[in-house]
Amino acid sequence: MFCTRCGLEMADDAAFCSRCGQPTGVPPVARVTPPRRLSRPMHEKKIAGVCAGFARYLDVDPTLMRIIWLVVALTTGVGFIAYIIAWIAMPRDEQVTGFPVAQRT
Repeated sequence: MFCTRCGLEMADDAAFCSRCGQPTGVPPVARVTPPRRLSRPMHEKKIAGVCAGFARYLDVDPTLMRIIWLVVALTTGVGFIAYIIAWIAMPRDEQVTGFPVAQRT
């Protein structure tokens, strides 16, 4: 395939010309990302890993999530109940950076 603007020869799956940036009309290949799961990471936990799990799911800093959760818990009281419910409902995540942690016997 050749660029219609500058005449550069490109690969057949190129979405843009590398020389002039002209779009070729070929849609870029979409990356398949695995779906995010809400789980409690056991390697980042302080108490039960609930705040670390929500922080990872929402892509924010775990410390910020802990501060927000504490403010909500102290001002409304709902945060304590929600934490216990999330502790029970969220599954544990035993993996550290893709490698399984050794099982306890």
